Amino acid sequence: MKSKLSLIIILIMSFFLGAISPTPASAVTRRRRQVVYVKHRSKKHQAEIIGGSAAGGALIGALAGGGKGALIGGAVGAGGGAIYNEATKKKKVVVNQ
Repeated sequence: MKSKLSLIIILIMSFFLGAISPTPASAVTRRRRQVVYVKHRSKKHQAEIIGGSAAGGALIGALAGGGKGALIGGAVGAGGGAIYNEATKKKKVVVNQ
């Protein structure tokens, strides 16, 4: 009976001493603060993207089908440029502090 009681006391003491002892440096973790902001594209740059795509489409359409092809290629290029612009104009930037 005495040995069981002393064993229980030793286990309880070791538990409390283990809980109070400082943790090793490798176990300490720090969370860095992350700041997320959205980077916008200017209206001028958006117009350049859509206009450049339209010009490229018109050039390819003119080479492929003449005047009518240039009109169709310009419209398709402008549509593609607008879709690309909408998909990529807002970029989330994460900064660790």
